[in-house]
Amino acid sequence: VQLQASGGGLVQAGGSLRLSCAASGRSVASAAMGWFCQAPGKEREFVARISRSGGTTYYTDSVKGRFTISRDNAKNTVYLQMNNLKPEDTAVYYCAADNLYRGSYYSTYEYDYWGQGTLVTVSS
Repeated sequence: VQLQASGGGLVQAGGSLRLSCAASGRSVASAAMGWFCQAPGKEREFVARISRSGGTTYYTDSVKGRFTISRDNAKNTVYLQMNNLKPEDTAVYYCAADNLYRGSYYSTYEYDYWGQGTLVTVSS
């Protein structure tokens, strides 16, 4: 499966962006999906995850109440709505697909496929 992330850009603090992750080559309806971010000089970090059906979501503490992950299986697409953005949210954001849950939804090792990343820059 190929994942294509888009929707990043430059936004002022307090603004919003919606990231999209479009899958091709295979349906992701059978996969849990996640978003990670990687700031310069830092490791890739977990942001959010959504179950196959969309009924269960997880977020890292720093984005709870500001970010919302969702999916449209008919469109083979996952979204990350980012509100009230802060300069510390600046990073490259990656989407990922998890075909078989291994028990660590927050770990990069859990995910089988990765998109190429989209840059989010939040100015103060």
